[in-house]
This record gives sequence, C-alpha cells and structure tokens, in this order.
Amino acid sequence: MADNISEGKRRVVVLGTGGTIAGRAATAADNVGYIAGQVGVTELLEGVAAPTGIALQAEQVAQVDSKDMSFAIWRRLAERCAHWLAHADVAGLVVTHGTDTLEETAFFLQSVLAPVKPIVLTSAMRPATALTPDGPQNVRDALAVASSPHAQGVVVVCAGAVHSAFDVQKVHTYRLDAFDSGDAGPVAYVEEGALRELRRWPVSPPEPARLCFELMRHAVQWPRVEILMSHAEARGSIIDALMAQQAGTAEPVQGLVLAATGNGTLHEALEAAALRAQAAGIAVLRATRCVQGRILPTPSAALRDAGALTPVKARIALMLELMSIQAGGA
Repeated sequence: MADNISEGKRRVVVLGTGGTIAGRAATAADNVGYIAGQVGVTELLEGVAAPTGIALQAEQVAQVDSKDMSFAIWRRLAERCAHWLAHADVAGLVVTHGTDTLEETAFFLQSVLAPVKPIVLTSAMRPATALTPDGPQNVRDALAVASSPHAQGVVVVCAGAVHSAFDVQKVHTYRLDAFDSGDAGPVAYVEEGALRELRRWPVSPPEPARLCFELMRHAVQWPRVEILMSHAEARGSIIDALMAQQAGTAEPVQGLVLAATGNGTLHEALEAAALRAQAAGIAVLRATRCVQGRILPTPSAALRDAGALTPVKARIALMLELMSIQAGGA
C-alpha cells in the first residue's frame, strides 16, 4: 500500500475499516442504494492534503459494512492502534468507519487503550461515489484533529464537530451531521483545519485499559451480553427463554443490559425476570433508553445502573467487566 512518508515528519496513520465512506453506488445520484466497504483506504486519501508537517500512512484493517462489525475486527483494530501509537513519530491515528456502529467502536477503543495520543474515528453519510460526498471533508477534519498537539483520547469527527467516545451517539438516519453528544456537547469544532476547543478532552485511567486490552487479546470467546428494551406491556419471557436454554448452548448468556425507561425504570414483568436472572448468576445492568441525561442512582435499586452509558456502550463495559471476572477466577 502506497504511503506518503517524508523523513523527519510526524506521521498520522489512517486505518480503514470500510463503511459508507468507502461505499459505491451505481450512479452518483444514489445516496442510499450503495454497497458499503468497496473503496480502499488509500483511494479514500487521494486528493486529501495532509496537514502541514505531517506525513500520511495508510493501512487497510478491514472492509466491512459497520452494521456487521465483529469482535474479531475490534480485536484486530485495537492491536493495530496499539502498534502505531507506540511509534514516537506518530502524532495520532484516523480510523475510517461506518456510521452504524461507530459509537460502539469508539467506546471500545477508549476502554481498551485509553490513549494519550488521539485516535480519531470518522465516517460519511453519503458513499464515495455520491455527487457531493461528505467523506473527503470529514477525513480532512479528522487529520487536523489527529495531528493536533492538544487532542487526546478517542474521538469522533463528523460534519465539523468533535465528539468524545464517552458521549457520542448516532441520532439521525440520513442527515450529514448525524452524530451528537447529548447534553455534554462536543469537545471541539474543526473550522478550516483549525481546532476550536470547547471543553477538556475526556480521558480515562491507563491501567484498567491495559488490563482490558490484554484480556481482549487473549480471550478465546468473548462473554455473551444481550440487550433488551423495556416498553409498555413488556414481558419477561425473552429473559426466561434465554435462561432456559443456558445448559443447551455453547454460548450461554452471561450478561443482560436492559434499555430502561426514564431514570432506569423497568416494566414490572421485565424487572421480575431480570431479578430471577441475576439470582441465577447472570450479570444485569440497567441503561436508560433516553437520548440525553443519565440514571441517577436510587438507594432501593436491586439492579445496577450504567450511569450515563447508553445501552450499546453499557454492553461493551459489561463484556469487559465479565472478562476481568473470568480471568480473576481462572
């Protein structure tokens, strides 16, 4: 794969994983009937100028529609990120990614790497073949963030906004600014290649991440954690069915995340089934299905809550927690 490397320059390494940003459609007018993950990362960088004093290097880690993201790709991506971050001349990384599971990948990478240098995930809502694709500008903005001496941690750059991995969510199905950080707000904006910072760059302690990274690398089978939603007339039958099949499956459920209403409330039938599962040794975690806010803990709660984590991020946190528990008991 061709690289733009000049001796003495700092590098930004761009890791491709596929997604709409790498998608192709039959015509330039088609923004929805495309096939994701068709254009290589080297081709995506053609015509995108590197920031001043920065050399670009590209590597294709995966080529997938992000709705089909897998643990295997996450592991490979985390390993490649760790590899490149260890190079002193690498200022930061850019990861091109599909929008569907981008927030999950961002939170996963933050959880297992807790990088000091920036890892910048970027994406597109229109395929590379669109009449006016949004990918090239998003890549340009991501390169500006990845090469900034101020940026830290895992962030998402889309439509000029910089979102922390802790807060980012996809909130729209079609518009170009499809991501939001809820009531936390963006970390920064990219304006003509310059960063306008709004708040501190969120970071996390390195030691828990180092342990999670090693556990993730060596896990033969990742813990199975399912997400269920509470709603009007919700029932506990799905939880009971999962419990009933535990002995007969090679991949038993080890954790449940309940996408709860409001401040972590659950329909009584779903809650009763969840308590039965918890009593049987299944880890249960409540996360609010609300787009903004967090669960404020109540003294009488019998089921743990995930605080400000969304259900999909709570699932990742619980998987890593279960890995740690299993490793401690091995």
